[in-house]
Amino acid sequence: MTIDEQLIYLRKGMAEIIREEDLRERLVAAAKEGRPLRVKAGFDPTAPDLHLGHTVLLRKMKHFQDLGHTVIFLIGDMTGMIGDPTGRNVTRPPMTREAIERNAETYKEQVFKILHPEKTEIRFNSHWLAPLQWMDVVKLCSKYTVARILERDDFAQRYKQGIPISMHELLYPLAQAYDSVMLACDVEMGGTDQRFNLLVGREIQKDFGQPPQIVATVPLLEGLDGVNKMSKSLGNYIGITEPPEVMFRKVMQVSDELMWRYYELLSDASLAEIAGMKATMHPMDAKIALGKRIVADFHSAADAGRAAEVFNRVVRQKEVPRDIPQVELPEAVRVANGVRVDKLLARIGLADSVSDAVRKIKAGAVEIGGQKVHELVLHDPGPELLVQVGKNWRRIKTAPQSH
Repeated sequence: MTIDEQLIYLRKGMAEIIREEDLRERLVAAAKEGRPLRVKAGFDPTAPDLHLGHTVLLRKMKHFQDLGHTVIFLIGDMTGMIGDPTGRNVTRPPMTREAIERNAETYKEQVFKILHPEKTEIRFNSHWLAPLQWMDVVKLCSKYTVARILERDDFAQRYKQGIPISMHELLYPLAQAYDSVMLACDVEMGGTDQRFNLLVGREIQKDFGQPPQIVATVPLLEGLDGVNKMSKSLGNYIGITEPPEVMFRKVMQVSDELMWRYYELLSDASLAEIAGMKATMHPMDAKIALGKRIVADFHSAADAGRAAEVFNRVVRQKEVPRDIPQVELPEAVRVANGVRVDKLLARIGLADSVSDAVRKIKAGAVEIGGQKVHELVLHDPGPELLVQVGKNWRRIKTAPQSH
């Protein structure tokens, strides 16, 4: 690729590049000198599994690898113990070393579903942060002012609202910046919410006599609800270690509008290809193709085909799945000439509680015998009930047990 073509390839799916002219110069110099750029992104191992929101960044890292550059997947086992305050209005509770090490191991296994192993360095920032002496930390802190740190939106808001900011949180951007110094980064990548931290890295590198890194940010991916960023705590995520059928089914829940954003951020399709699909494909066909792409990325093409087949059979064609769990009707849910549906759902594990069951019924998420249920009491239930809540099924024998 020419330099212009490389920039087009790297720009796709990016939110911002600071500064793009610097990136051009760095690409030209790398080509002349025959050396790959060093491209870093840090991940604090605060949870054991990655989801598709994390892979937006991983995919852009892969695009640098496609152009022959070296990617550094930095596991923040030391910064993870500080806790990234980005976007938080309270201090994050510190994690234990054991939990961080356990999560870090799972990260190493998962990232190579996207990144090229031979072009990836996996590093841990405890290797250079842990040996720092007290005077080293003081010298690092002297390179940045409190006023500059408090320019960060989340710090500024918390300070204005009188919400406590712990001293160790102020160290986080400096520790992340020091990572860039120790790794001699040409480019540091992160989500748009990391913009401040990445810019601190540019300043600290200059203080250490290094060329300032190019900052490249990627958008935060909306979750299945289409509103909030993808998050396990919000339940709107697609985990990259989830079974193929689950991943595919979740992709199919995405709105038609959000689907095209997923194509841009979660696939290697060019913007021209995506525009062509948008103009010529039915939204359902495009979404099925997207689901297959995503499942194939993290499992296999065969798994993707089977997942699409299961979805078509069970969901689109309303075919009853095989091997539905069968249970006896709990006596406690019987009422005169009928069954209390809300209590039944809670007893057989299709709702978290009776109140949760009522919400599901009101939302139209409960079917019995293929018909949506709108009442709390089901009259004349017959000898068997086939109950469906979302994608979960139960077959229930209603005949009283003999004694």
